[in-house]
Amino acid sequence: MPSWDKVLEQIQSKQTSGRHAVDNIRRAYLSKLHTHTKRNVIAYYSGWLSRPSNTPNLDIGDDDKNGFMTAVHNMDRAKGLDLILHTPGGNIAATESIVDYLWRMFNKDIRVIVPQLAMSAGTMLACAAHSIVMGKQSNLGPIDPHLGGLAAQAVLEEFDIAVEAIKKEPASIPLWQTIVGKYHPTFLLECKQSIDWSADIVSEWLRNNMLSGNPDADKTSKAIVGFLGDHAGTKTHSRHLSIDQCKALGLTIIDLEADPTFQDLVLTVHHAFMHTFGQTSAIKIIENHKGVATVLAIAQAGK
Repeated sequence: MPSWDKVLEQIQSKQTSGRHAVDNIRRAYLSKLHTHTKRNVIAYYSGWLSRPSNTPNLDIGDDDKNGFMTAVHNMDRAKGLDLILHTPGGNIAATESIVDYLWRMFNKDIRVIVPQLAMSAGTMLACAAHSIVMGKQSNLGPIDPHLGGLAAQAVLEEFDIAVEAIKKEPASIPLWQTIVGKYHPTFLLECKQSIDWSADIVSEWLRNNMLSGNPDADKTSKAIVGFLGDHAGTKTHSRHLSIDQCKALGLTIIDLEADPTFQDLVLTVHHAFMHTFGQTSAIKIIENHKGVATVLAIAQAGK
């Protein structure tokens, strides 16, 4: 199957009258992937890697439910779902709602494929599948919640440090008042609740799908969530966790390289999506193997 450069050559060779051929190329390879796996395919792609960080709607949000509903319509749900994920993450509530919807539609028969990155809430969504396909280049990420751009666990840890520092040195109160005074009165409680919420739902998803046949499902799910949700342990929310790390955690990981044809198809689809973001104003695409797509785009300067 074509490499990054070959996909680009295909796109360029099919461009006519100044119009891009990326849609036809991308959809052709999604269809080929479906033909190979005999499973439904939905690709959920964000263009965050090629857009400024302040671009709106790059993250998982409630509007995405409409895109999934459109993609699922008229599918033979008995064939299950292969969900290709490339996302920086996003809203926990929206992710929980999407998981609930997809579980109901496909009776939990969902395999997540991560060609490159499924971070934060994207990792949470991946944990709701019965298995995750990863390659040597694939990464998941920590799931510790962030509120207003701040790591919830780090906020609580900072407050605990302040309490202990004041006990030892009361004269430091003015300094710590300046530091922790930036948080509104209920913020600490919101941090605690968001941490508990994300841990609870991911643990439940793991126990009821990926680990459902595991006699140690409860212990394993707690260990997985304990690591993925530990801000202090992962050091940063942007930490990239490799396929080997994900296997070691106890996640059910399938090697993308185990089936060379499947690998080539998945990576070609990925290249096609990335070229789409590079050559068009699209910032998010939810698309199935039938060519049914919901595309979110931004206005380009001068147009």
